[in-house]
Order: sequence, then C-alpha cells, then structure tokens
Amino acid sequence: MKIIKKMDIVIIVFLIVLSFVPNIIFAKSSIFANYDSTYVSITLDGKNYDNIPLSSFKGKKVIEIEDKEHKGYKNKILIKNNTVKMIEANCSDKVCIRQGSISKVGQNIACLPHKLIIEIKGEEKDSSDDLILSH
Repeated sequence: MKIIKKMDIVIIVFLIVLSFVPNIIFAKSSIFANYDSTYVSITLDGKNYDNIPLSSFKGKKVIEIEDKEHKGYKNKILIKNNTVKMIEANCSDKVCIRQGSISKVGQNIACLPHKLIIEIKGEEKDSSDDLILSH
C-alpha cells in the first residue's frame, strides 16, 4: 500500500486549481462582451425556425410552434421584458418548462423530444469603427 506524499498533495491541489482557469477566463470574456443587439434564435429539427430581436423588443409575445412532420408536437414560448421561457409543451418530461426564463447571451432552452432549441445570441459591436487610423 502506497503512502501519499506531500508532493502528491501539492500536485493534486495544483491540478484542481488549474482546472478552473478556463472557466474564469470564459466567464470574464462573456461578462465584458459588448453586444450591439441580442436576439432569440429558435431552431426546430436542426433548421432555423425564427430569429426575434430581443434587445429592441417591447411588450409580450407568445409564439406557438407545432411540428408538422411529427404531428402532436406543440410548444409555446413567451417573450416578455427581454426574457424568454417555455410556458407550454406536450413532451413527456417537461424539462424545457422547468428550465425557467433565460435572458443572457449564451443561455438556451432545449426540448429534446421535440428537437427544439431556443438560444439567446448577440451581435458584438464592431470595435474597428472606434479606431482612428493615422498616416
């Protein structure tokens, strides 16, 4: 039976700390990303179903999606106050409804039985416009 040495513990702790570095880097880059506009991308069975502007959206909208190829697949999406959530689905597990509201770029709601994905995407500001080139 081997005994764990002090150097083994140091290496294990170092590797654990090192494993969090990508999370920290990607979290900071998404927090400080400067989006010109955001929109809701709805994909059904791998095909773009609709894109709805979110950053300029005012009011409340309910979108009903019914898959014609797989009769009986129905979902209702609510867009309100720059948030999106699934309010109704006739799938068996209802995971998509329990996911709640999403409002930030990169968040998504998936109804896997219906092959429906709702994702918030953003268009970043073009920083090249801010540069002044001198000759």
